Amino acid sequence: MTRVHVIVEGQTEEAFVNEVLGPALWPNEVYLVPVLIGKPGHKGGNVSYARVRSDVTTQLKSDRDAYCTTMLDYYGLGTGFPPISASGTNIDRVTALEAAVKADIVNSVDDAFRPGLRFIPYLVLHEYEGLLFSDPPTFASGIGQPSLAPRFQAIRNSFNTPEDINDNPNTAPSKRVLTAHAGYNKVVDGVLAAKKIGLIQIRTQCPHFDAWICSLENL
Repeated sequence: MTRVHVIVEGQTEEAFVNEVLGPALWPNEVYLVPVLIGKPGHKGGNVSYARVRSDVTTQLKSDRDAYCTTMLDYYGLGTGFPPISASGTNIDRVTALEAAVKADIVNSVDDAFRPGLRFIPYLVLHEYEGLLFSDPPTFASGIGQPSLAPRFQAIRNSFNTPEDINDNPNTAPSKRVLTAHAGYNKVVDGVLAAKKIGLIQIRTQCPHFDAWICSLENL
């Protein structure tokens, strides 16, 4: 069994790893362990690079037999992340940032801990709710609002992929959902919707997410 510590930013991602992603990877003998970012008493939120770097290096050094990955929203990242070019597609930019994060952490951790092999950075484009637009009707019914299916479908149809739904304080995926349904509960509804949609559909619609899952399956 291959153990993978997953640094997550909140309870939604923690539940997604435990209830959706983890069970799907068991047949590959990959065991995911979600770890809320931060220290005891200050867990979750505020995804600054200092916190990410600290948590990743701690995991790499404290469990030499395990891998470490991240599941953090690209939208709303905090300060201090390595600079990258603003050009290219959404996937180009997020992939470049993941590579910059990996290079920085690999350079900061002794080679004896094999950081280059054991660290797999992943940033969600643009945030968790974007993945749920992989199947708008099921997303709507999964949060108990089937009448919102046409509205969610119209949003999805405006972008090449669910991962392209934009990074903006007013029109980020979660903001669009909350505008349509103020009672949306990210932790409860977001995970129920993901279960109904299923990983196969999400992977089919979200190439960056799929590439991450492939890397975990192949460990």
